[in-house]
Amino acid sequence: MKNYFSGSPVSFDVQADISEFGMSAKILDEYGVSPWNAAVKRCSDVIGALAGLIIGSPIFLIVFIMIKMEDSGSVIFRQERVGYRGRLFTIYKFRSMIPGAEKDGEPQLSREDDDRLTRVGRFLRDHHLDELPQLWNVLIGDMSIVGPRPERKCFVDQIMKKNQGYRLLYRLRPGLFSEATLYNGYTDTMEKMLIRLESDLDYLKNQSFLLDAKIIVMTLYSLLSGKKF
Repeated sequence: MKNYFSGSPVSFDVQADISEFGMSAKILDEYGVSPWNAAVKRCSDVIGALAGLIIGSPIFLIVFIMIKMEDSGSVIFRQERVGYRGRLFTIYKFRSMIPGAEKDGEPQLSREDDDRLTRVGRFLRDHHLDELPQLWNVLIGDMSIVGPRPERKCFVDQIMKKNQGYRLLYRLRPGLFSEATLYNGYTDTMEKMLIRLESDLDYLKNQSFLLDAKIIVMTLYSLLSGKKF
């Protein structure tokens, strides 16, 4: 079994994937990304992240002040996630929960009406503003503007027990914007995680610049219109 969670790149064996998941070579070939498309997407990510950081800087300042006024905890929340080619990376968010939200360090899924959310944090979560610092993750190459949302290793391990097709997502950088999140919102149960996985695999199969543009436009429209998702 290959180690998909080491700090080094993971090599993918298409034939092994075919055998292990019972998929056809035609379908798996569609999952590949050409070097040209990958380079163009990466350039678009860098430009988009830089523009977002510059344009959004006043929002960053306002959120910083709001969090600091509510309590004395840190403004930025850091957490380890599994990303591109199975590498672990640190994801950045505006802190939306009370300090020490996970007692004894035991991983917990966020849930509806979570009493660990601060007042400011609930507003940030409702409007997905807590995700803005991930523009830095995009800029440094950990993430992409559009792609499957990254998950924590402990939950990836649980998902893999149900559906090992999750490892196919390692072919793409995880995304700030996600088709699965746009239509299904946050995931607070394993059942929702498995539904999101099916949506992510569908995105992986049908990825294109046109699809990415559609996801970006629809996500921005939902955010600006105040729609909760």
